[in-house]
Amino acid sequence: MMIWAAVGAIILAFAISAFSTVMAMRVSHKTGMLDYPMPRKTHAKPMPLLGGSAIFVAFLAPSLFAFALASFWAKTGIPTWLPSELAIHIQGAASKVPMGLGLLAGAFVLHIVGLIDDRKHLGPWLKLITQLIVCTAVVTLLDVRILTAAGGVTSSILTIIWMIVIINAFNFLDNMDGLSAGVAAICAAALLGASAGVGQVFVSAWLCLMLGAVLGFLPFNFPPAKIFMGDSGSLVIGYVMAVVTCLTTYVKPDETFYLYGIFVPLVVMAVPLYDTLSVIYLRIRLRKNPMVGDRRHFSHRLLRRGMSLRSAVLTIYLCTAATAIAATLLAHVADNVGAVLVFAQTIAVICIVAILEGSNIKS
Repeated sequence: MMIWAAVGAIILAFAISAFSTVMAMRVSHKTGMLDYPMPRKTHAKPMPLLGGSAIFVAFLAPSLFAFALASFWAKTGIPTWLPSELAIHIQGAASKVPMGLGLLAGAFVLHIVGLIDDRKHLGPWLKLITQLIVCTAVVTLLDVRILTAAGGVTSSILTIIWMIVIINAFNFLDNMDGLSAGVAAICAAALLGASAGVGQVFVSAWLCLMLGAVLGFLPFNFPPAKIFMGDSGSLVIGYVMAVVTCLTTYVKPDETFYLYGIFVPLVVMAVPLYDTLSVIYLRIRLRKNPMVGDRRHFSHRLLRRGMSLRSAVLTIYLCTAATAIAATLLAHVADNVGAVLVFAQTIAVICIVAILEGSNIKS
């Protein structure tokens, strides 16, 4: 029954996203929310920019409905017709409503800032400050943290850094048709497998909604794109992905804790993280602003090596999938040999990425 509930959540978010994307295309043209061609961009004509709103609505609306329904049933009584596999989670879902609403508020703030930036170009530092404020609020007010064994202050600082890095990783990936949405879908699917495998219902539900939301948008964004998600979408995607990685423990409560499980998010997102860190390194080395966009991303280098737009995007999909699939096994690895094999495969994929990328820094 839980599997069918997950499938239903994905289908619902997919349908809302697809319908909202069509509406967003129309509204974008009417309101002038368009992304115009620039030297560092690959499109040749103005493109609708409200795709991020379609993704956000597809994630937000089912979340709010589920929270309202869980709260109502927790107070008035759980219906007898509700399957027992779902009924046992109602009280737990209701208890997480305050935290869930707080996390959605953070996504809403980033979405609005992204919309404003898509319209008026706020600049990278204002967006970064907003991310810092939102992530700090999530950590301090909602107690969303990683590596809690490291101590309160250390854990909080590491969580804030992790969240900001992941948010910008998906923001940086939004440099080519279908890239950020497709990679997000792969990462969400892998994290869903990991979280569902250890019984994390709340996280799994959100990953189902995010997976459906980006899949509903992707047909309109895959090369050649008909609409872009803009920062209003990439910031929200990165934020949600960061939040769910922080909320997941990657091990069942009744099983022995294996240290390797904490590396699941790193392995899942190895390719996006490599792209982000390598681009920042190149920009700093060339004395450029690390937060200002350019054409030094992995995807751009694949184009310069002769790949078509679709081939470049599909290559990055496959590299991401190679590490993501392996990552789902880490939560269940109980010996050093298995962990070493997963890490070795991840390193091998990153090396392939580096070879494909080339070494001409000035290009």
